[in-house]
Parts: sequence; C-alpha cells; structure tokens
Amino acid sequence: MTWTTLICADELAAAIDRCTVIDARHDLMDPQAGLAAYAAGHIPSAVFLHQDHDLAGIRTGSNGRHPLPEREAFAAKLRAAGLDRGRQLVAYDGQGGMFAVRVWWLARWLGHEAVAVLDGGMDAWTRAGFPLETATPTPRQGDFTPGASRVAQVDADAVLANLARGERLVVDARAPERYRGEIEPLDPVAGHIPGAVNRPFQQNLRADGRFKPAPVLRQEFEALLGGRAPQSLIHQCGSGVTACHNLLAMEFAGLPGGALYAGSWSEWCADPARPVARGDAP
Repeated sequence: MTWTTLICADELAAAIDRCTVIDARHDLMDPQAGLAAYAAGHIPSAVFLHQDHDLAGIRTGSNGRHPLPEREAFAAKLRAAGLDRGRQLVAYDGQGGMFAVRVWWLARWLGHEAVAVLDGGMDAWTRAGFPLETATPTPRQGDFTPGASRVAQVDADAVLANLARGERLVVDARAPERYRGEIEPLDPVAGHIPGAVNRPFQQNLRADGRFKPAPVLRQEFEALLGGRAPQSLIHQCGSGVTACHNLLAMEFAGLPGGALYAGSWSEWCADPARPVARGDAP
C-alpha cells in the first residue's frame, strides 16, 4: 500500500521496515529544540532533518525565512536518509504536522508520490505504545532522483499581480492575531497580504492533534472556496511551512491543486514597496 497524504501510527508501525522516516520536529523560537528532542527519543530508523538548514535554502534577506532548498541538494538529503525511487516516505513532528508538512510538500515538489505525514505525530506514536530509540541510524544510500513536480507554486510577482486582477484567493495559515497585524514575533512588519483570508492551520486538527475527518475538512474548505475551484487558491503563511498544512488538508479532503507561495509573509514584507493590510479581511 502507498500513502500520499496521511498515515496512522498503526499503519506506520506495520510498514516501517519499508519506509524512510523523517523526524521534522522544530521550534521557531528555539532552533535547537528539534534536534534535542530527536536525541532524547525518536521513532526507530527515523533520520532528523532540520527545518532551517536541511528543509530550506540560503536566506538572502529578501527571499523569506525558509526559502526553498536547491532541488538537487534536497534530493541528496533524501538519498542520504535512505530514500529509493518509489519507497514510502513518512514525516512526523510533535506539533500536529506543523513542520512535517514541509517534508511532504518538498518531496512532492521533487516528484515523489509516496510521501505522507504521520497523523498525530509523535504523540500518536507514543499513545499507541510503540517504542522509541535514541541511537542515530546509519541508513544506506538511496537511489531517489527528482522528477517532474507534483505541486503548484507562485512567486511574489504573481501574488502582486493578483492584487489587481483578484482572480485567485490568497489563504493565510498564520494565527489570527498575526494575520490581523496585532503581533508579529518573527518578522519585522506586522499584517497580511491585501485581500488574503485567514485559515489558521490549527483548524485542520482535532483536539488530539490528528487531522479532522476528510468529509469535515472538505465541507470547511468548500465554504472557504465559495464556489471557486481549489486550483484558484494561493496558500501562504509566515515562511511557506504551515501553508503546506492547508495544502495537505485540502489534498486529504479531495480538493487538490492549490498553489504555495513559498516566500510567504516573510518574503512579502521584506520589500517596503509591497502593500500591507491590517485588521480583519473586508
């Protein structure tokens, strides 16, 4: 069986010998927290990839906090983790998929279909009674090679052009107070892209950190779409990470095709010529 959106803890435990597992735990306020958590205990065979280094490219000051990595550089990371062409890739974190979704989107960007996020993450794994290990694995080199992208993306120029045309709806996955511009703990400017609507990624989750059932998510996103096609959405957040959570939720709900603005707010606000809105959406 191949998983392309979510995989539950029982399924991963049964299939783990034929999976490449990535630990993507992270803390935006403490960049060392993920590696420390991994060292304290991780899912057996999991390889740690750091959100700021392994899952992002070089920052220039104008391309956002988590610019996309070079395609071949990330492909090399996946090969080093043991990924073969067609092998199941699974990513997890400790925050309801907040960071694991980045692995999911990046792998699809490289053309890999068999990639899923562990539903409920580390909490779901430990609640099910499955073991952890502290040893760092030494996986064999995989043979994964990049292929045609399976995802859509747009750049800042496309988002700027859309302000005048209004053909696409921008969906901001950040917390409401950041969207409204009341606080901004990470970027130098507070606010949101004019015309964007707010869908905090946490709304995709149940209280236990697992994703809501697909029919529930479909109903919620169809209300957000308001008759638009899923392909008309542009997803963004602070730095292009949690926006992938909404993209995965829509894929899981059977509403694929939205585009990621990878630079997101941190890139957008780096240019003072780009307009900024504050408060609730009109």
